Amino acid sequence: MTVTLERIKKAKETIENSIKRTPLIECPTLEEEFGGKVFFKLENLQKTGSFKVRGALNRIANLTEEEKKRGVIASSAGNHAQGIALGATAQGIKATIVMPETAPIAKVAATKGYGGQVVLHGSVYDDAFAKACEIQKETGAVFLHPFDDDDVIAGQGTIGLEILEDANDIDTVLVPIGGGGILAGIATAVKSLNPNIRVIGVESENAASMTEALKNGECCEVCAQPTIADGIAVKKVGCKTLELVKKYVDEVVTVSEAEIAEAILFLMEKSKVVAEGAGATPLAAILAGKIDCKNKKTCAVVSGGNIDINLVERVLNRALINKGRRYQFKVKVHDRFGEIEKLLGLLTANRANVLHITQSMYNGDLGITMQEVTLVMECSDIQHRDRVLEKIREAGYEIK
Repeated sequence: MTVTLERIKKAKETIENSIKRTPLIECPTLEEEFGGKVFFKLENLQKTGSFKVRGALNRIANLTEEEKKRGVIASSAGNHAQGIALGATAQGIKATIVMPETAPIAKVAATKGYGGQVVLHGSVYDDAFAKACEIQKETGAVFLHPFDDDDVIAGQGTIGLEILEDANDIDTVLVPIGGGGILAGIATAVKSLNPNIRVIGVESENAASMTEALKNGECCEVCAQPTIADGIAVKKVGCKTLELVKKYVDEVVTVSEAEIAEAILFLMEKSKVVAEGAGATPLAAILAGKIDCKNKKTCAVVSGGNIDINLVERVLNRALINKGRRYQFKVKVHDRFGEIEKLLGLLTANRANVLHITQSMYNGDLGITMQEVTLVMECSDIQHRDRVLEKIREAGYEIK
């Protein structure tokens, strides 16, 4: 068996009453900046907060009665887990899901809430996969692969059908890459309907497994580094997904951690969209200038919104720092009445906000009558930040 347009259409009929029809929204801000229309396919609004439920439900719907009695087991970074737990519980099937110990707390809790039995093992998806294979051999449960499975790929491909139903004049579709299931499915659907549409995959440069597989012409394992795009932190892509990517995908690009963080901030601030790291990678590629959007209609698939709330502040803080909107610096001041007020007055006069301030005399390099002040200020952009720093220097302060 293989994945075809007909199989994807069948998957759509199978799952359409069990999933949400997610919206395709336009982002006018990006058109102003990049000279082309950009749309977001909001799979973060999907049931379970991720596209993964599509493939999971389609796979479960194709289980035989004998397989249902054996129960199912899956490995997942979190989103596939929730889809499997939801679908299996609805049909009274026992579901065990192995997740990395580093999986976001919210994804673990949600999987348990949907009725799945969770086993935590390893630091990345591939560790969880190996453990799931062990348990499968011991229990005889049916293993439901998160991406290298025809029914799963077909389920994810239904996103491509929806995109073209809502906007059949799209020029480019950008899709996140982990194991390759969503990219393979969408690419198969889109290219089968219109071969002229460019399909581009986007992955974290910290886990560029598809880039490496395409370079070598075969599935191979990469040394994945930690990434805020935990949902696509996969060391090795699927063999089935790789062949479909070779056939249908035009290009694969990678994005950095800083670029992903900036995209998460943009989506939240400009579009009021909450996306996890994996879901923000297509926009990250646009913002980083790695995709040509000029005079084109581009669709970026926001694949999920299950970001760990404990991570949000860190990600946004880093993005704000990178954009010059938060800045920490040190200055030496005389240890006498009114000196701190004078320094803060410079920031106030130049419309910079103070987020944090500390002062200390416990530095051996300081003169006996001096103190060191550490400030974190908030500015509107890099240009504003630089103007404020220049005013501080003009006032005679040395900035570290």
